[in-house]
Amino acid sequence: MSSNELKRGLGSRHLQMIAIGGAIGTGLFVASGGTISQAGPGGALLAYALVGMMVFLLMQSLGEMSAKIPVAGSFQTFATRFVSPSFGFAIGWNYWFNWAVTVAAELVAAGIVMDFWLPGVPGWVWAGTFLVVLTALNALSAKSFGESEFWLSLIKVSTVVIFLIAGVLMILGVLGGNSPGMTNWQNPGDVFHGGWVSVISVFMIAGFSFQGTELVGVAAGEAKNPRREVPKAIRTVFWRIMIFYVGAIFIIGCLVPFNDPSLLASDEADVAVSPFTLVFTRAGIAFAAALMNAVILTAILSAGNSGLYASTRMLYAMARDGKAPKIFGRTNTRGVPIPALLATAAVGLFGFLSAIVGQGVAYSWLLNMSGLCGFIVWAGIAVSHYRFRRGFLAQGNKIGDLPYRAALFPIGPLLAFALLIVVIAGQNYDAVLAGRVVEVLSSYAALPIFLFLWLGHRTVTKSKMVPLLKMDLTAPEDLDDAPPYGGNEREMRGNDPSFARVSESVS
Repeated sequence: MSSNELKRGLGSRHLQMIAIGGAIGTGLFVASGGTISQAGPGGALLAYALVGMMVFLLMQSLGEMSAKIPVAGSFQTFATRFVSPSFGFAIGWNYWFNWAVTVAAELVAAGIVMDFWLPGVPGWVWAGTFLVVLTALNALSAKSFGESEFWLSLIKVSTVVIFLIAGVLMILGVLGGNSPGMTNWQNPGDVFHGGWVSVISVFMIAGFSFQGTELVGVAAGEAKNPRREVPKAIRTVFWRIMIFYVGAIFIIGCLVPFNDPSLLASDEADVAVSPFTLVFTRAGIAFAAALMNAVILTAILSAGNSGLYASTRMLYAMARDGKAPKIFGRTNTRGVPIPALLATAAVGLFGFLSAIVGQGVAYSWLLNMSGLCGFIVWAGIAVSHYRFRRGFLAQGNKIGDLPYRAALFPIGPLLAFALLIVVIAGQNYDAVLAGRVVEVLSSYAALPIFLFLWLGHRTVTKSKMVPLLKMDLTAPEDLDDAPPYGGNEREMRGNDPSFARVSESVS
């Protein structure tokens, strides 16, 4: 292996837990209560089930491409190879920005959570401490990231499993005194509180909750045996969504009325309003608040850890592909892209400092933009997969040659893309209808920025859509020894003058 290459240090259990824990965070532990109060238990259940189906289709698409071409660039590499270099440029920078800002947000939330135990310590102290810890973990090796994420995710998964078991026992009347049974599901007006308008609103919230499931695609670039392990991890996505999210929403809907005042708040770091805390307390667990506070802190640190890893690898891959300054394509002897890591950590530092010193409005705008960037990347995955499969077959390959096959093609990526257009368009539709201009700009600013990156790059480089017969479908011949980056992009840069112009402009 040459210098400045990543190393395949993620084993089977690491990839499995990254896939399982990717979507489990504060969206489930805290915000799920707010969705039930907004749309009723039935409305929330329907919204999360629809989003779960969409994410399942996206993971099928991502799994097919990642198993065939396991590279760290993942989404931007696929978008570059199967759509156009300009589309890949915009997708890559969007994804990096999405997670870099998310890291900052999670650091702020971690400081707030620590106030539960040590109210006298300023939040910025904890935010800075956790930033140093997460950066150090990521700087050691890909394996150290995978190991830390394994244990953080295991805590989250264990909590959800215990919650589901306790919830079922409470519904049956075995635990926690008198059971409400199914009384919360008897009045249709309560079950679907607010009608379709509320379901659509929750649909947007649920979409944010599921962001992170795509991490397995980035991690595939450093998996020891991606063609075996990526499909295995992807297959767990559907059942994880059904059991964890839909199961939890159903149990909360049974045990906590939609109009319970405790569900009305949904502060990311407020353990008191977590429906998990409410249910555990009613089950007779005296230390429920402290338990859930620890779990929520775990979820926040897990999101920050994963975000730092994903954005670092994306910046590294873009640098190797001529879409970012060359310095970010360098690694140390352990295969860690230190310059890209430090640049991403610096964004996290700026983010939580700006929030602390009072730049709340600007920070809120960054967070809103970040969330929409995630949906845009998801749409890019659907488009890339549709083009990938067509190119794969056009070049004379057979479906059976794929290490993993998305069973619902072409309906899968097309349906996922259509649902994502609804999510993107409906980010803050009530602000649009009410004419609240500032809110509209805050909610949709990421969309024109993405188009500017895409079309601006296309204007400068004159790049075109990649023809089906000219798509680069190659992957490392020996996945145990070949560089995870993929190697073939250097050859593409030599044949496509647009890559040379971009490389010169950003170096």
